[in-house]
Amino acid sequence: MQPKATLEDTLVLMKDLRARCEWDAAQTHDSLRPYLVEEAHELDDALRAGDDTHMREELGDVLLQVLFHSVVAEQRGAFDIGDVAAGLIAKMHRRHPHLYGDGVRQDWETMKAARRASIEDGLASGLPALHRAHRLQDRAAGVGFDWDDIHGPADKVAEELGEVRSVIDEPEDTAGRQDRLEGELGDLLFAVVNLCRKANVHAGLALDRANAKFTRRFTAMERLAASRDIDVKTAGLAVLDPLWDEVKAGERQS
Repeated sequence: MQPKATLEDTLVLMKDLRARCEWDAAQTHDSLRPYLVEEAHELDDALRAGDDTHMREELGDVLLQVLFHSVVAEQRGAFDIGDVAAGLIAKMHRRHPHLYGDGVRQDWETMKAARRASIEDGLASGLPALHRAHRLQDRAAGVGFDWDDIHGPADKVAEELGEVRSVIDEPEDTAGRQDRLEGELGDLLFAVVNLCRKANVHAGLALDRANAKFTRRFTAMERLAASRDIDVKTAGLAVLDPLWDEVKAGERQS
């Protein structure tokens, strides 16, 4: 039985690739950026699917990106993988003063708030909008700007929906209507994210689940329509809606 590879083995491999492979040797932090984003999304797909084999492979690809950037940085004299590891350990110690010191347990967002210049400080500019909203709300909660319970954000959703409806009821040619509608819909979405957060649900994950459910049901509806010689492209809502309800009822019975 062969011994398992170690993280040191992966680092040795990465340095060897930088020394002997023309493509690897030519890469820079900038040229590697697209691969990090792509690999993170592929890992997220594996996590969503619960596929352990795929997950293990994609974790390796993400690890490759960490090693690649660390070796590139080492070769330009900035830092090395040891510095990356030391920084991670120090951060985890700071986050858990009750475990690695004589401090008391604290909320992480509260601790970070003391070191931030603004609520946006340190947030990645490319975060998806739902995730960014969740993080902004987390940070606001870290300084006490938060509802006492889930009923507050639930009421806020109802309030924002009412404001959306009031703009919808305006004549379509009203000056500035579309701009106001976009603003009110944004407020509604932000309020829904806050409701999710207070319910300990991440809005992005909840929407992923809803997207998957819609895709599954719509595909089943298309199959059902085809079995009855119904063309979904021309049938219209009056014909398709009962098929949709039939698919939903079938899911509940299974």
